[in-house]
Amino acid sequence: MRRTAFFRRQTALRMSPGCGRWLYAVDMSIVKFADNRPLLFWLLQLWGWSAWAITTYLGVVIWSDPPASYPLYLLLIAFIGMLFTLGMRQVYQRTWNGSLLLRAALVLICSYGAAVAWVFVRSVIFPELYPEDAAKLEAEAIAKGNSQFMILLELSLKAAGVMVVWSAVYFGIKYYMLAQEDKQRYLAAVGRAKEAQLKMLRYQLNPHFLFNTLNAISTLILDLDNRTANEMVTKLSRFLRYSLENDPMQEATVADEVASLKLYLDIEKVRFAERLRLEFFVADDAEAALMPSMLLQPLVENSIKYAISQSVAGGCLKITACVKEGELQLRVIDDGPGVCPEDLDHSQGTGVGLANIRGRLQELYGAEQSFDLSATQPHGLTVAISLPCRYREGNRA
Repeated sequence: MRRTAFFRRQTALRMSPGCGRWLYAVDMSIVKFADNRPLLFWLLQLWGWSAWAITTYLGVVIWSDPPASYPLYLLLIAFIGMLFTLGMRQVYQRTWNGSLLLRAALVLICSYGAAVAWVFVRSVIFPELYPEDAAKLEAEAIAKGNSQFMILLELSLKAAGVMVVWSAVYFGIKYYMLAQEDKQRYLAAVGRAKEAQLKMLRYQLNPHFLFNTLNAISTLILDLDNRTANEMVTKLSRFLRYSLENDPMQEATVADEVASLKLYLDIEKVRFAERLRLEFFVADDAEAALMPSMLLQPLVENSIKYAISQSVAGGCLKITACVKEGELQLRVIDDGPGVCPEDLDHSQGTGVGLANIRGRLQELYGAEQSFDLSATQPHGLTVAISLPCRYREGNRA
């Protein structure tokens, strides 16, 4: 897991056609490229030393007329300089865990040592390739009163500057990549914590539902109504299998969620009989839309607990789903006594509070979702949820 925000963008790009898939492929290529440390190092090496050769050549061209083969000479010298930096890299890697003072001293020592060796190689190669130019430069230096030692010292200091810059860039990139690794580990840890939190919120099924269902099955068996008891066991098994197998980090279709909800309500209807009246309205374009798995079940459970069971006459429970202006709109409506929302949020016992559902929606959709409670006329409670309307590729109605 790379980054929480990146994963969210991946999901969005997978669901968008054409350009979205291309951008997703580019993103993945960049991530794979950044993960390939050896390739990244060599590309930066080639780019850096090529830039040094080009700028050096341009500087020479301004003040003199170098030989036609001088660019090839600079590339050779750049390649040799790159070889010296490989040795410096080995030293830096072996002493990476040393003190800051030790590493600073090694940077100075390695940079100047590599610079002296680099200048020595250049002082051997240049006269061999360009004897006339070497003799001319030596004569000009003598005329200015500069000794051979002073010339080499000046060149070595300039070369040491190049090596120090290389070392600074190396350490800068190294520290940056280590910081990114720490950030990725932190984000991965946060992501795992968020996933655990979502699963905790998701799996807070009310044990009272299981107790009541098992008691109802026991009663049916005692009454010798084995057929109804068997049907309840089958539906309970299917409902629990669905609730446990669906990952709360993933989305399911509205059609699947409604089918699961009907299993739950069929079980409850055995307990409440005619006291529980149900109405479903799912628009055709909403059936294939995606929503968090098991999102509506706790809402329906609360409606049954606070609206249906509290009334001798029972009540009606209505579930709707439709798509409007690019949003999936879900409603759970009851005609109970109109329970105060704060009572649901802070309900005692083992009930599922609405605060948990709000937290889950916030983690999954951020500011793109809304969760509202309002009074049902003439009495009751309406829970309204709006989510970004998304479809699996190829499943759009």
